[in-house]
Amino acid sequence: SLVWAATPGMLFQKDREISPDPLNLSWVFGYNSSLAVHSLMDGKDRVLLYISSHVAVIHDILRNRQYHLQGHANVISCLCVSEDKRWVATADKGPDALIIVWDSFSGVPVRTIFGSHPEDGVCAIALSQDAKYLVTISAGTVQRVCVWRWTSPTEKPTCSTELRSEFGHQDYVIFNPQNPHEFVSNSKTQVIFYLWVKTSLLGEARTSAHDEHVASPLSPQTFKCVVGQFSQSVFHFNNPKALTATSAGKLVVWDAVNPRTHPKEQQPMPHGMTAIKVVSMQKESLTVLMVLERCIVTGDVKGHVKFYDGELLLLWFYSPSKVGPVRSLSFSTTLHDPPGAFPNRPFLTSESDSSNSVSLALNRNFILSTSDATVFHVATDSTDFEKVMEEVKRAVSAITCHPQQTLVAVGSHCGLLKVWDYRETKYLTSRIFTKAGIQCLSYDPKGYFLAAGFTDGSVYILDAISLQSSCKEFQFSQGPVTHVSFSHNSEYLATADEKYSVIVYKSTLQNGHMCWEHLAGLESHYKPIRSILFGVHSESNKPRLLSLGEDRQLVEYDLSSSIKDHLVVTHQDRVEQMAVPLCLAWYPQLSPESFILTANNCYKMKLLNATTKMCRKTLLGPTYGSPLEKIQILPKTSLADPQQYYLVYVTKDKVGLQMLPVDGNPHKSSAFICHPDGVSDLAISYDGHYIFTAGGSDCTVMKWKVNLNALDVAVFLGGEDLIPFYNLLDGGREGEFFRELEDYFYYAQLCSQGIDTLEKREVSTHIPLEEIPSVMRALGFYPSEEEIEEMINEVKFSKCVDDAGEQVTKINLGDFIKLYINHRPALGLSMKSLQRAFQVLGYENEKGDKVIDRGDLLSLLQCRGEQMSEDELAQCLTTLLGRRLGRGGSEPDTSDEPSGAAALIEEEIPAEITAEIFAADILGLPIA
Repeated sequence: SLVWAATPGMLFQKDREISPDPLNLSWVFGYNSSLAVHSLMDGKDRVLLYISSHVAVIHDILRNRQYHLQGHANVISCLCVSEDKRWVATADKGPDALIIVWDSFSGVPVRTIFGSHPEDGVCAIALSQDAKYLVTISAGTVQRVCVWRWTSPTEKPTCSTELRSEFGHQDYVIFNPQNPHEFVSNSKTQVIFYLWVKTSLLGEARTSAHDEHVASPLSPQTFKCVVGQFSQSVFHFNNPKALTATSAGKLVVWDAVNPRTHPKEQQPMPHGMTAIKVVSMQKESLTVLMVLERCIVTGDVKGHVKFYDGELLLLWFYSPSKVGPVRSLSFSTTLHDPPGAFPNRPFLTSESDSSNSVSLALNRNFILSTSDATVFHVATDSTDFEKVMEEVKRAVSAITCHPQQTLVAVGSHCGLLKVWDYRETKYLTSRIFTKAGIQCLSYDPKGYFLAAGFTDGSVYILDAISLQSSCKEFQFSQGPVTHVSFSHNSEYLATADEKYSVIVYKSTLQNGHMCWEHLAGLESHYKPIRSILFGVHSESNKPRLLSLGEDRQLVEYDLSSSIKDHLVVTHQDRVEQMAVPLCLAWYPQLSPESFILTANNCYKMKLLNATTKMCRKTLLGPTYGSPLEKIQILPKTSLADPQQYYLVYVTKDKVGLQMLPVDGNPHKSSAFICHPDGVSDLAISYDGHYIFTAGGSDCTVMKWKVNLNALDVAVFLGGEDLIPFYNLLDGGREGEFFRELEDYFYYAQLCSQGIDTLEKREVSTHIPLEEIPSVMRALGFYPSEEEIEEMINEVKFSKCVDDAGEQVTKINLGDFIKLYINHRPALGLSMKSLQRAFQVLGYENEKGDKVIDRGDLLSLLQCRGEQMSEDELAQCLTTLLGRRLGRGGSEPDTSDEPSGAAALIEEEIPAEITAEIFAADILGLPIA
C-alpha cells in the first residue's frame, strides 16, 4: 500500500517512526565517486541519488535532508535508475550479495534477489526502458550475464549465459531503449551484443533462445588510427547502429551484419555486429556516452559536455573550467524553457535533424558528477556550473569531535581537512595540505587546538576555528603518525607512529601565547602501537600516559620526570599471553577499584587494575564477526541514569554499543554494519547523542544517532541473572551439556572431600577454587597455567575491595558457568590455529606436509613457553596414549633400554608429526 499510494516528493514528508534500534543512521558525509550520481528531481526539490559505501542515499540538496536506503551488507558496486526515475536497482559484491529494487517515491524495497551471483556478486546492472527487465553481470573471473523479470516472484533469472575470459572483464551494460530483448556490454577491449528471446508454449513461459555476439577486437590497423580503450556503449536512437566511446576521444560505430527484426515481431533472430567506422570526436578521452531524446551526449576527462545529432554533428557544448573528469550525467525529466528558445545557441537551427526533439533534450537541466568527487548542477538558462557537493577524493582516515561544540573534523589521505556542524549538517571551513595525507586528528580538551598527524610523519597543531597553524609543524616521526592525543589539561600532546615510537610534545607560554615544543620520544614497542591513552593520577591530578602495542606490552610513561630528549618509562607490563591486545580505555568508576579496559583479538575484554596492571577480570566481548578495533566510553547525556554507562566500539566493519558493566551477557551489546570494507576511525559527540565512523577506502563518514532506551529494552527482554548465560551453553539450560556440567561440578565436590572416604559427606552448592581447572578441562576447555592463575585470582579477589580484604575460597555453580563462558575460547577450538603453529614451528617434508620432528616437539614442550618437566610430559603423554607409566603399580623401568613412557612414545608417536596426527592421534580430539 505504501508503494501504491506513493507520489514524487513524499519520501521526506512521511513521519519517521521511533526506531527500535540502539543506533540509527542519521547522515552520511561523502560518496562513492566511482559510481554514477542520478538526478531524481529538479526544481523546487533538487534531489540526488548516490552511493555511500553500502547505503544508497537520496539527498534533497536545497532542504538539506537525506533518506537512506539500507539493505546491503556489502559495499554497493553498481546501480541504475528507470527512465521515469521511480525505480532504483542496486547490487553489491561479496558474500551473500544482493540485488535490491527500490521505489524511490516511498523508499520501500519492492524486490530483493538473493543468490543472483553467489561467487562474487555483481559489477554491472541496467534496467530496460519499460523498467520490466533487469540485466546483471557478475564480478567474478568467469562472468555470468543474467536477465531478470524483477516483478516476477521467482528467484531464477529469465535467462543467463556465461562469458569466456578472453572477452575481457565486462563492466558496463545497457539495454536497447527500443527493444528490451537486446542489450550491449563492454570491457576495456571488447564489446558484446546480446539478444534474448522468451516464447510462450501452452501458456507456460520458458526461455527458448539466448545469443551473444562478440564484436571483433579493433586494432590500430583496422581503421588506421589509434582506437583506445572502450568506456561506455549505447544504441543509436533511430537506426540499428550502436556506438562505443573510447579513451582516444573516438566513437566506434557498429552496425548489424543482418538486418534486425522489428521489435514488435514475435521471433527476433540472432544477428552479428561489426565496426563500420571510427569517428574522431576530440583529442581528450571520452568517459561518458548516452542518448537523450534524439541527441547523443558525451562527457570527457576535462569536464566538457557535448551534444550531437544523429549524424554526430555538434549541436551544443559546455566547457567549464576547473571541472574534473566526467563520471556521470543525469538529466532532469522536467523541461525548463519553451522549445526553440535558444537565442545564444548558434549550433541549433531549423534545418537540424528533428530540431524539436533536440530542443527538448537541450532544455533539460542536468547533474554532472566527476571522478574527483565533485557534483555540479547545470541549468539550461546558464552556462555556470553550480557546485552542489565536493567530497574527499581518497580514503577518510581520521575524525574527531569538538569537546564543547557540535563540530566534527574529517581528514583524508588527499590532504583535505573539513569541519562540519553536525547538528545542522552544515559545512563550515576546510584546509588542504598538499605535502601529505591526514592520518589522525584530535581536539584538545579545551577546544582551542586541533592536532593532525600526517602520512609523512609530520604533526601540525592548528587553531580549532580557523585551521591555521598555531606553530611550525613538527617532523620527529620516522613514519606515518597513527595516533595523536592531548592530556586532560592540554599540557602534553602525544603521538604514535608506524615505527613503533611514542613522541611527546609539551605546551609552553611565550609572550602570552600558548606554544608547543618537542619534549622527547622513545621506541617503546617492537610491534605496531594500537592505542595511546592519557589519564589522570588520582592523588596528584597530573597527567598519565600509556601506550598499548601488538607486542602485548602496556607501557606507562613518567611525564613529570621526563626531560628534553629523554622519555622516562614507569612500568612495562605484558597484558596478554597468546592473544593480541587491540585497544584500551579508562573504565568508568563503578566500584572503589579503578580499572583499565582492554580488548583483544580473541573476542575477550579484560579489566586491569589501573595501578598494578594485574588482570582482575576476563570477560566475553561482542562477537560480531571480527574483534573490537577501537573502544570509547560514551559521554554522559543529560537524560541518562547517572550510574549507567555505555561503551562504544567498532569492529572491522561494524559500530556497536554495549551497556556497562561488562559481564559477558550478549544481550547487553548491539552492533550494525557501518563500513563493509573496514572502519578507519571512531568519534563521539561531546553530549553523547551521536557517534561518527570513518570508512577509510569508501571515502565516507557516517553519523549515528544514539537511542539508549532501545538497548535497555533489549537487555531487559534478554532475561536476568543466569538466563542469558544458559543460552550460551550448547543445548541451553535443558541440554545434555548442562547436565554434564552439573555432574562434573558435583563430582569435583566428591574429589575435594576424598573419593574413598567413609565419613559423612557435606553436600553444598560450591566447590573449592583448586577444582576449577579440572572441571574446565573436563568440559573441553584447556587453559594454560597463566589462564588458570587468572581465573582463580579473579574469583579469589572478587570481594577484596568491597569486603575489607576478604578472599573467596570457593565458587558456586552459577558463578562457575559465568567464569567458564567468559574464559573459554569464544569461537571454540580451532584446527586452523593448530595448523598455523605447525607452519611456524615445523618444516616441509618430502610429501609437502608441514611436520614437526618428534624429538623437536618433546624439546619444545620442555624448553619453550610454559615449560613442562620431563616427568609431567611423560605422565601427560602416557595418559593421552592410554597407558600408565608403570605396570601393575610398579615404578617405570629406568634401565638403559627404552621402556615405560620412552618406549610408548617411540612406539605410538611417529617420527614426523602433522597437525592432524597431533590433534587426532595424540590429543584424541575429533577433527573434520
